[in-house]
Amino acid sequence: MSNITPCLWFDGNAEEAVKYYTRIFKKAKIVRTSRYPEEGYEIHGMKAGKVLMIEFELNGQKFAALNAGPQFKFNEAVSFQVYCKDQKEIDYYWEKLSQGGDKRAQQCGWLKDKFGLSWQIVPAEMPKMWADQDTTKTNRLMKAMLQNMKKLNIKMLRRAFEGK
Repeated sequence: MSNITPCLWFDGNAEEAVKYYTRIFKKAKIVRTSRYPEEGYEIHGMKAGKVLMIEFELNGQKFAALNAGPQFKFNEAVSFQVYCKDQKEIDYYWEKLSQGGDKRAQQCGWLKDKFGLSWQIVPAEMPKMWADQDTTKTNRLMKAMLQNMKKLNIKMLRRAFEGK
């Protein structure tokens, strides 16, 4: 059991975001929801009863969603990788997570969802391919991926890697 849980800071829409993510991921659940008390309103500015924190899981990974304010925004320095077993799964997560997101941020399997969170939708075999000691293979893989490939195509990546 991991004792590290990513905490995601949302600008008042944590509940909407968590519901969105738990509808997309097949193995997902909301674990616990806590709400703002009356105490501290002068500091946090949230009405008593509004969602404070939601603990949830996506495919076994625990997350916390903090309902805060506009002080901090997501950026591409942090992203979540979704490893997919086949093209059908890549297509599913790409379509669902990119709906309403920033189309300009789509490159090499990366996308930004409608809440500004960055995701990498990648074939499960990619880490093994990148770790191959044959630089000819990894060079071909990189070239194929950088040739305007937004959503990754497993067949094209495998063919490039294998030199076909």
